[in-house]
Amino acid sequence: MSDIWKTLYEEARKVQNPREISPFAEAGGVAAAILTKAGNIYVGVCIDTACSLGMCAERNAIANMVTNGEHEIDKLIALMPNGKAGSPCGACRELMMQLGAVNADAEILTDLKSGATVRLSELVPDWWGNVGIRD
Repeated sequence: MSDIWKTLYEEARKVQNPREISPFAEAGGVAAAILTKAGNIYVGVCIDTACSLGMCAERNAIANMVTNGEHEIDKLIALMPNGKAGSPCGACRELMMQLGAVNADAEILTDLKSGATVRLSELVPDWWGNVGIRD
């Protein structure tokens, strides 16, 4: 695993900390870290609620990034409750794509041991938003 992936892993692990917030909400089961094209790192944790109004760790990190004036993602890691890397869900993939065409090239770590990655464009082939944009 390269140094940048180790850094992103460590930043995500720092905030993961699974915890109960109330009888209706938990946080931190999943954590995410994003490296932007500008070289900044943003993190987030999932917020799970009884009525499904929570948010994924990746979207939380994206919200942090956008709040700070950025929207171009270079790399993303999502840490599952077991500490392994996982793929972002469909809603997270869609949000990243809608933030800009440049994010199609975002690299996502899929396996900590091997360092395997995938591009966001591989996870959303034939994305609906490309119709008419790249013609």
